[in-house]
Amino acid sequence: MPKVEPGGTARGLIFIEIRPYFIRRCDSALRLHHGVTYNSNVNFKSGLALVAGVSAGLFGYGMLVEANRLVVVHKSIKLPRWPSRLNGFKIAVLGDFHLRDEYSSALAKRAVDAVLDEQPDMVALVGDIIDYWKPEVIPMIGDVLEDLLLLQGAVVAIPGNHEYRCGNPDLMESILNELNIKYLRNSSWDHAGIQWVGVDSANAGQSDPITAFEKINPDEPCITLWHEPDMVEWLPARTDLMLSGHSHGGQFLTPWGKPFTGSRNGRRYLRGFYDLDPNPLYVTSGVGTTGPPSRLFCPPEVVILTLRSA
Repeated sequence: MPKVEPGGTARGLIFIEIRPYFIRRCDSALRLHHGVTYNSNVNFKSGLALVAGVSAGLFGYGMLVEANRLVVVHKSIKLPRWPSRLNGFKIAVLGDFHLRDEYSSALAKRAVDAVLDEQPDMVALVGDIIDYWKPEVIPMIGDVLEDLLLLQGAVVAIPGNHEYRCGNPDLMESILNELNIKYLRNSSWDHAGIQWVGVDSANAGQSDPITAFEKINPDEPCITLWHEPDMVEWLPARTDLMLSGHSHGGQFLTPWGKPFTGSRNGRRYLRGFYDLDPNPLYVTSGVGTTGPPSRLFCPPEVVILTLRSA
């Protein structure tokens, strides 16, 4: 018999004692009412089979349909400190290609083509271009990104945590330099009248935001790229906007938008725009996948942000 602690309640004890009797009575009533023998083991197994079948169907749909249903998201954002001279500045945000095979490469190329169709003023690559380092992935990077040469240097990129899997971003930096893409690792860069700050991956233990911001003029417009969105709370200075990826928007969601799982430093700010004070944040759901190559209620996306002064 369960023990009741001093000062506690016996409710749990009473429930435990009556539950087997209650179940037996209900089971007997069902048999009498329907005139059939009720086999709980068969019903339980049937329920499990139904759940397994539905899960397999959702996974298959997510892999074959949703994970390839690339969408272009347009968002106009008003920023309180954004100068009127830069009203209408358009940034394409791409994240989390996770290049690893021909399928991820083909999807990433579609995303780059969609960006070029939008004719943005700037492209921001917010990390995890690759899934992990292996010989086959090196030519994929150039194949996917080479058309961004058409933007004549208006592309900025940062590492994500996956650039540190089975290697480090040094090789990525040399490849991107050949493609005229500015790779920021705890550093900043002035381009198009904007200060661009790139912070290295926090999850890889490589972030140094203080160094990244040391040359920033607080009176000039500033946009920060940091792969992990939850790190917005650790910015050492004000920025007009922080751009992130990493979370994949949850990747596999319930119909009401809740993720089944989460990623470290990507749980609090999952996807979309967060009008935070002092540092607004936009998180893209990204293009590729990790783990099971499937998405649900969360398609891959290209984000086109148009910035305006508030």
